[in-house]
Amino acid sequence: MMAWATEQAALEHMIEKFGSGTYACVMDSYDYEHALSAILPAVASRKLAKGGYLVLRPDSGDAVATVVAGLRAAEAVFGCDLNTKGFKVPRGCSVIQGDSIDCKSLVTILEAVQAAGFSAQAVGFGMGGGLLQKVNRDTLSFATKLSNIQYAGGHARDVMKAPLTDLNKVSLPGVMQVRREGGVPTAYCVPEAGRGAPLVAPEEDLLRVVYDRRPVTGVWDDFDTVRERVRREWEALPPRADPLSSQLKGVIAQIAPEHARALRDKADRML
Repeated sequence: MMAWATEQAALEHMIEKFGSGTYACVMDSYDYEHALSAILPAVASRKLAKGGYLVLRPDSGDAVATVVAGLRAAEAVFGCDLNTKGFKVPRGCSVIQGDSIDCKSLVTILEAVQAAGFSAQAVGFGMGGGLLQKVNRDTLSFATKLSNIQYAGGHARDVMKAPLTDLNKVSLPGVMQVRREGGVPTAYCVPEAGRGAPLVAPEEDLLRVVYDRRPVTGVWDDFDTVRERVRREWEALPPRADPLSSQLKGVIAQIAPEHARALRDKADRML
């Protein structure tokens, strides 16, 4: 979704490529409410012309509210039919919820869906890690996201996921660099033309390329070595620190000012 200049362009491309079948689309990359109220109606005619089945995917925020909001948007744009039980089923559209799903939340969501008059057949669920265990990438606040893209025409741009519904899912933009400052690995990004911020010297950059469009070469550390390095690095860190450089915060402020303010507030609380 973020590889395209706009969410609408991304969704239009998805409809063009997959619109005659069943396809799911993440709707919360930036502003879930706007995606439902403005972008979905804007692509409705394309979707209907293709005749396929669109699945709306929220992935942040309150799991109950986002599912119901998605169903109501589907009803407003595509209309609903009543099933034999008297519950509404959106035409050619449904919602899939994979974020914050466990045995308890799944029941709560379905109760809210029923209370809103919709059928359970209008909702699908992804399990994530919530139905297995609670130690996962969400517990550790870790995920890998697209941060910079270079197009076939040669131009590049920084990319940042910034869902208004969940500050914890904000991703970092730019070609990343990491330098140790005061014992803390601190993130920078390579400046684009005109940005004018200083760069991390190559010999200071802790990041290494391990894969770039071709088979990985070299020898990998074994698991025990990695585990020992993690233990050593973790114990050497101060109890509280801000891993984002002022330079990177400035880039974030240019792309998403509202998230820059929230990140500053969060860092202040941590420090």
